[in-house]
Amino acid sequence: MGYIMELRKLVGTRPIILVGVTVIVKNAEGHVLLQKRTDSYDWGTIGGSLELGESFEEAARRELFEEAGLRAEELLFITNLSGKDFYYKYPHGDEVYNAIAVFEAIKVQGIPTINDDEGLELKYFSLEEPVENLNPNSYMILKKIGYIRNW
Repeated sequence: MGYIMELRKLVGTRPIILVGVTVIVKNAEGHVLLQKRTDSYDWGTIGGSLELGESFEEAARRELFEEAGLRAEELLFITNLSGKDFYYKYPHGDEVYNAIAVFEAIKVQGIPTINDDEGLELKYFSLEEPVENLNPNSYMILKKIGYIRNW
């Protein structure tokens, strides 16, 4: 059982600060890989929370493999994001304020494949036009790092 599940046993659904990572994966056309999430049925970025003792880079590599079956030769640190803009309430009621380290995966190896129970589908999207049913937290991440400009 993961750290967050153990913590939730103690605090219930009350807001917590959730430290995590987002990994941006782009294809040759510059489109961004998103996963259709099992909890909210919307499209979200690849990523998740850190486990105890795990570095940001280790978490990014783990999440990239777990959620998309991919490995990156390099991880390029983009930025840290946090604050009220990164509040999120999960469909089951858990509330979080995300503190996120954002990376871009460089020299990606593998074919996008779901390796866990958090995703239903993986698909590359152009961000030149709105993505229908984009997760609000993922929208904010992509907007803050400049990947979404015109919508």
